[in-house]
Amino acid sequence: MTILGEVSLWLAFLLSAWGAVVGFVGGKTGRPDLIASGRRSVYALAFVLMVASASLLVALIQHDFNVEYVWAYTSRNLPLVYTISAFYGGQDGSMLFWAVLLGLYAAAAQWLTPRKFNYLMPYVGGVTSAITLFFVAVLVFDSSPFERLAFTPSDGRGLNPQLQNPGMVIHPPMLYVGYVGIAIPFAFSVAALLAKRLDSGWLHAIRKWTLWAWLVLAVGIVLGMWWAYVELGWGGYWAWDPVENASFLPWLTMTAFLHSVMIQEKRGMLKRWNVVLIALSFILSMFGTFITRSGIIQSVHSFAQSNVGYYFGFFLLAIIALTAWLLTTRLHLLKADVKLENVVSREASFLFNNLLLIGMAFSILWGTLFPMISELVRGVKVAVGPPFFNRVNFPLGLLLLALTGIGPLIAWRKASSKNLQRQFLLPVVAMLLTGAAMLASGWSDGFSGVAIALSVFVTAGIVQEFWRGAGARHRLHGENYVVALARLIGRNRRRYGGYVVHLGIVAFFVGFSGMAFRTETEATLRPGQSASLQSPFGHTYTFTHIGISQYEAVNRFVTAASVQVDKDGERVGVIRSEKRQHRDSFDRPTFEPSTEAGIMGTFREDLYIVFGGAVAGTEEAVYRFTINPGVWWVWYGGLLLVVGGLITLWPAQAVVTRQKRFPGAKNEASPVAEKVSA
Repeated sequence: MTILGEVSLWLAFLLSAWGAVVGFVGGKTGRPDLIASGRRSVYALAFVLMVASASLLVALIQHDFNVEYVWAYTSRNLPLVYTISAFYGGQDGSMLFWAVLLGLYAAAAQWLTPRKFNYLMPYVGGVTSAITLFFVAVLVFDSSPFERLAFTPSDGRGLNPQLQNPGMVIHPPMLYVGYVGIAIPFAFSVAALLAKRLDSGWLHAIRKWTLWAWLVLAVGIVLGMWWAYVELGWGGYWAWDPVENASFLPWLTMTAFLHSVMIQEKRGMLKRWNVVLIALSFILSMFGTFITRSGIIQSVHSFAQSNVGYYFGFFLLAIIALTAWLLTTRLHLLKADVKLENVVSREASFLFNNLLLIGMAFSILWGTLFPMISELVRGVKVAVGPPFFNRVNFPLGLLLLALTGIGPLIAWRKASSKNLQRQFLLPVVAMLLTGAAMLASGWSDGFSGVAIALSVFVTAGIVQEFWRGAGARHRLHGENYVVALARLIGRNRRRYGGYVVHLGIVAFFVGFSGMAFRTETEATLRPGQSASLQSPFGHTYTFTHIGISQYEAVNRFVTAASVQVDKDGERVGVIRSEKRQHRDSFDRPTFEPSTEAGIMGTFREDLYIVFGGAVAGTEEAVYRFTINPGVWWVWYGGLLLVVGGLITLWPAQAVVTRQKRFPGAKNEASPVAEKVSA
């Protein structure tokens, strides 16, 4: 099977090279035979990459340890689900995973794009084939997952224990699907620049692709946060790790694009900006792939240093140069139809929103690269830790949260004082009352207090929009409020799905605010001894050490410590934390011992226990006890993000706009009728 995989990679190399050439030439000359050949090569490329991927999967499942990649990342006693996930657990396999995903995306784009965009498709095929050519070339010439050893070991080294977690079965593929998905909007933007067809057509062609990539990347990021929380044992879910930052950067720029594209569609503005945002998103996705594989930045997520990093560095520079050349030579075709009329308008609000998102992206990028820059300039690597990122991004995040509430409520072009009063009275009053209540209760943290107050402001505005829309349908059509709400969402999925996404963002900020009140303590306890910790909500938790047990699992030896938890003197349960020593099929230790945190979660707070180890082989145990308020709000925020994204992605039904005359109305559709018909 590995021979079939190697042959498939060489075929993929030839097909991607051919597809890139005939795609660009066919688009330039308009020759039907070249265009058809380019399209067929995209489909063939996807097929041979699937064959190569299937070959690697078969080698993994059959434990063919003569294949170096199989030996390096699996063992005979590794559970099947993790044996399969080893496909993308190492550098070579993840490169193949990237390539096959891109091949499938490219084929889907050719197949699903409506015919009215045929003038773009040869160039789109050329761009996707050229990107795939790079990945396949790296696989063929430097990083093949089908390399064989000179002998066949009896067992493999196994998979890193930190990757043997359900979150890591889903988290990396979701990140890859999001990362690779950005290549499709980028291909369409390059195609529009090459074809010099820079009206809103290309935006309509990529809307669903961009939203899909944004949504899946968001899911991947949240799953990564969950994995870090339950697996790494440090008690948090976001540490501003370089690779965490790298995944967050393209998500920020795509978020900016999804907002600014509405301005171009509605008002014909920000044409240059939108092209730049799409290009920047793809460049940042490649940047994340580069720093993960180059070894230039230390991270728990990084692969070992290799020559692959140099290839990605040159490829990244080539993409930047190509994009810059295309933009500078087509700037005259990207002039705005109108100018910004007033700063008190929805388009101005979205513009400020974009500036904040890009400001956050730049600060994160600068903080991520600064250790490397300082080492190049001064010869000393200066670490940039969470305090820098928090100090810069907390204020920007709060401003962004405020604009999340302002943007959807304010009118296009120019908001009147009557419009502002009608839209903002309830949200502002709710925010002020919340702030007053927190001050009266002695709320101690300023940033979290502002975040909670702004969260109430945003939520009140969104609830108001849903209530008014459902109420309008109730009055016009006599529908009960549940039916009215469902049909309101169904008739404008993009708008109301966006509101649900905003509720998810609010939940994130509430969860982040809770971590400001995190408390923890460490203790060394004998069986029967206890340690206490005060909750930010006024409760006293008592942790009593029960004892230590040991047992054999499938591929590991487990030492587990059990703790009885009492809340204000009442028993609430038992939490167990573990130390795991993974072993191969010959019972030989592999990797360093890993820690499995014990977590008991509630809506308000998590009890988080880490077993540090036994003292000199006795029943005495070392613990770290932590209370993390608001963590579940982060996971709920991720769920709302998914729901809102799926609502927005769901195909919209055709709607007939109705105009209804209200008493005293002029000969125009009423605002309520416009909202309902939307």
